[in-house]
Amino acid sequence: MTKHFHRIFLPGSTIGMVGGGQLGRMFAIAATQMGYRVAVFCEHRTEPAAQIAHKCFVGKLDDMHAVDAFATYSDVITLEFENIPAPTIARCEQFAPTYPSAYVLATAQDRLREKQTLSEAGLPVAKFAHVTDKVTLAEAVLDVGLPLILKTVRSGYDGKGQHRIESLDDVEAIDWSLCDDWVAEEFVPFACEVSVIVARRADGETKTFPLFENAHANHILDVTTVPARVSEETQRVALEIATRAAAALDVVGLLCVEMFVRRSSSGSETVLINEVAPRPHNSGHLSIEACVTSQFEQHVRAVCGLPLGETKLICGGAAMANILGDCWGDDGEAPNWSAALGVEGVRLHLYGKENAKRGRKMGHITCAAKDRDEAESRVRMARERICSRAIE
Repeated sequence: MTKHFHRIFLPGSTIGMVGGGQLGRMFAIAATQMGYRVAVFCEHRTEPAAQIAHKCFVGKLDDMHAVDAFATYSDVITLEFENIPAPTIARCEQFAPTYPSAYVLATAQDRLREKQTLSEAGLPVAKFAHVTDKVTLAEAVLDVGLPLILKTVRSGYDGKGQHRIESLDDVEAIDWSLCDDWVAEEFVPFACEVSVIVARRADGETKTFPLFENAHANHILDVTTVPARVSEETQRVALEIATRAAAALDVVGLLCVEMFVRRSSSGSETVLINEVAPRPHNSGHLSIEACVTSQFEQHVRAVCGLPLGETKLICGGAAMANILGDCWGDDGEAPNWSAALGVEGVRLHLYGKENAKRGRKMGHITCAAKDRDEAESRVRMARERICSRAIE
């Protein structure tokens, strides 16, 4: 692990952001509001974050000449997604403090290494086994059981690179040439999925956001609500697990810990870590309107060594719904923004992406209300209006 020194970068400093997507865009907005300059390193000047950055460095993410120019310009460096080549982040570390570190990134990019690290730290994860072929999968079944979820060790998000195995007959459909290493995970029947976003500074100070409850559709996050519909004890345990995970991985910045909540017939609840992401997370978008400090401002504070902000809710409940490219339809006609914004309390965030594609995250809407049910009802109503394009 990298030894971190607590350094403070005050407003006026330049924060380098590796990655030009929507997470980088919302980070840049928060950083700019706080008086920082933001330099983005990405592959195209039209990417969401590049559109609003103070300076944009364009190049392939493994182009070390471009990396050097970007890193030299930056006072402190962070990233917006974990599928960046770890050598790129290691190179950045030679020029400026870089959070999260190449070590954290390499761990998050490898599902097997991630689970081993968390398990060795005594954190609750589902049973898992390393798999390389049909023979080792058959052996894994003895330990993990059936059904199980077979995942590629590297790459894959929003359900990509995953297969549900009900019996060994399902193995015949697996394309083993996709990668050399796989992980077989116990299938977890869960009551709900939740996530905790924890911020951690270089000196180890941490702060967690409230527990978010997540509903998925086609393996993509669909709606997030807060407070989560779990017991107070489960909330406490989930926040503690996330804090311990951030320390075990030695994260500086943000870590999102996604978890399954299992509920017994007696009503008791247990929590298992599903996966982690060392960055802002889709489920935390509602924090912009719902919390004292947004996840993006907290990210700025954490990597710049500033005091971490208060994270409590400023409303009774809140909800976020993703807007996918599906809402544009095959004809490319613009969604009905006016109808959606006519729903009380709904706020619109668009990412500036040029082409709407099915399954592509184009934006999101949020609502902060007196309670979670009212907030969820409003964002679902607003999104239905967006996608219907009905004139009202």
